[in-house]
Amino acid sequence: MGALVEAIADALVESLDKPFAFFGHSMGAAISFELAHMLRSRSGLVPIHLFVSGRKAPQLPNEKCLHNLPKQELIEELRNMEGTPEEVLENEELLHLVLPVLRADFEVIGTYRYVPRPQLACPISAMGGIADIDTSREDLQAWREQSSGAFSLHMFPGNHFFLKGQEGPIVHTIVDQLQRTVDTSL
Repeated sequence: MGALVEAIADALVESLDKPFAFFGHSMGAAISFELAHMLRSRSGLVPIHLFVSGRKAPQLPNEKCLHNLPKQELIEELRNMEGTPEEVLENEELLHLVLPVLRADFEVIGTYRYVPRPQLACPISAMGGIADIDTSREDLQAWREQSSGAFSLHMFPGNHFFLKGQEGPIVHTIVDQLQRTVDTSL
């Protein structure tokens, strides 16, 4: 995680000369959170808002470690998550290309360990799927502890991949929260 976040920070830092916000879903939520901390410590840059989605707060234990699962068990986990098209899961050639990438992602998030630091000053908005069996409302609510700023929680119909089919409501939520952030800072 550290090397990944460092590479992203290096690539972005020169472009962050205007107010910015981060949105991350699942593993991306942890990356966005760590990126916000790294930019603050390295450059004094803080996003005006952090949007986290489909991921437990970082201080909560992560029980799932999928990267070492045997191939068939990993495929079943992917099937249960309902985020990988069945056509991919049934195609050996595609699996040969996709599984190493997914294993690498699962290793990054499965070995991630939260390090307590001072809270971020930016507002945090957490989003989740009502039917997500791995990330509960309480798991999302725990993000409140990571900010000294405002916090909001938004639940949408769907499972872990609730983003599919909820694009309009999610964009509306992001725009609304950014507007509130801007209005509060004026």
